[in-house]
Amino acid sequence: MLPESKWLSHQLGLLGLEPKVSSALLLIFLAFSTWILGKGLICIHQFRTNCQWLRCFPEPPEWHWLNGHAGVIKPSEEGIKRVLQFVAAFREVFVMWGGPFFPIVFICHPDYIKPLLSASANIAPKDKLFYGFFEPWLGDGLLLSSGDKWSRHRRLLTPAFHFDILKPYVKFFNQSTDIMHMKWRHLCVGDNVRLNIFEHISLMTLDSLQKCVFSHDSHCQEKPSSYISAILELSALVSRRNNQPLLYWNSLYYLTSQGRHFSRACNAVHVFTDDVIQNRRRVLAEQGSEAFLRNKRKGKTLDFIDVLLLAKDEDGKALSDEDIRAEADTFMFEGHDTTASGLSWALYNLSQHQEYQDRCRQEIQELLKGRQLEEIEWDDLSQMPFLTMCIKESLRLHPPVVAIARRCTKDIKLPDGRIIPKGNTCLVSIFGTHHNPTVWPNPEVYDPNRFDPNNTQISPLAFLPFSAGPRNCIGQNFAMAELKVALALTLLRFRILPDEHPPRRKPEVILRSEDGLWLRVEPLQHPSTLEIHTPETSQD
Repeated sequence: MLPESKWLSHQLGLLGLEPKVSSALLLIFLAFSTWILGKGLICIHQFRTNCQWLRCFPEPPEWHWLNGHAGVIKPSEEGIKRVLQFVAAFREVFVMWGGPFFPIVFICHPDYIKPLLSASANIAPKDKLFYGFFEPWLGDGLLLSSGDKWSRHRRLLTPAFHFDILKPYVKFFNQSTDIMHMKWRHLCVGDNVRLNIFEHISLMTLDSLQKCVFSHDSHCQEKPSSYISAILELSALVSRRNNQPLLYWNSLYYLTSQGRHFSRACNAVHVFTDDVIQNRRRVLAEQGSEAFLRNKRKGKTLDFIDVLLLAKDEDGKALSDEDIRAEADTFMFEGHDTTASGLSWALYNLSQHQEYQDRCRQEIQELLKGRQLEEIEWDDLSQMPFLTMCIKESLRLHPPVVAIARRCTKDIKLPDGRIIPKGNTCLVSIFGTHHNPTVWPNPEVYDPNRFDPNNTQISPLAFLPFSAGPRNCIGQNFAMAELKVALALTLLRFRILPDEHPPRRKPEVILRSEDGLWLRVEPLQHPSTLEIHTPETSQD
């Protein structure tokens, strides 16, 4: 019997087609090869042209032919110090390489940040390379969406962060902080009690968020919660993957144990959110919008899911269940990690400066003098100016989000006339800008007086903890309210002291500390004076 290839050739020969087929295959091969060669030449030409445009920007000298500057800029204390050296040397803009073919335009000055962040969301959208790992978890929510979808969602979500919606949430911030403090008092049974502050505060912020987003009390500060565990696991897995370039490819990542854990945790989070949405939508359908709102007003709280279910655009079109899930999951992620980082570093900075801590405490004691309850109310948030200054200075020195990645879809012209060509990735360094000595004198010094309300010399883009421009953080008022409530109550009830081992900063998805952020806490008053108020939320 003839081999298959020879049999086919024999049959084509009998039909007189073998030469024609061979010629056709050869033509196809030549055409494909020419196409590949042409594409390659175009890419080489575009790359060389882009490099020529970028030559006007300085580069750090420590460049490696394979990984560029990736070996120098590591997610560690040493990596942070190297970045700050580059910021001090180059001051405004410089180029770093993430590999042999991946330039990143690093921007660290307000005047040069402005053209990028003030551009429309379509001209400078978020770079999917830096944020794509979140997509299976967070979907197409505000963090990851772009274009018309982002604009529509931003418009529909804005009412969810109106002051009238946020005011009732303050009681949840008080309650969750009270629970955390009760735990601390039980743990503070001896002298020099060390606590991993970041771990405790992460659970506290997740506790608050579940009440504000879902009207659900998981008691996650007191007992394990599968939903909360899944969120914490997802955050850790994304951070780990970000530092493992070989796992950037989805086809490889989901074959690993990390990828399988990520898929299971995503499913757990989505099942919980979907269940809440379906149950709430069923109640809304049974009661109707007007009765639903009346019943909600009796409890004086509309949660995040309620607002999204009721939201409609000009054409009367509502958000789909998938859209609502994406926005709820996005809020849970962005709301817990960033606030936990901000509050943890604020306590660390105040532990280093007891004079500022005492002044904050005195301000809070004066505010609450004569009250029966130790509770921060909505109207109190504007009555703590020095505490607010301390929070802002901490957010400058230790911004929760260290950088924002943008992809230029058009050429961006900088104030000095230089051009960032379209197609390039720009990294707006919040950390670098906040530590730039040409922007902030003595940037490594913690000085709350920089944010004195009478100081009008601060550039709006010199302080970027919540980004700026069209894509700024929609939840910044929510975050600041929670920061103020939790910090005020903590300083009222505890003295925060530094640990003997200073933290080593670790920039990941947010700014963390290696091996946790440890501080010593000393109770200032008897626990019997602490009353916990439990708003009505659904229970497990």
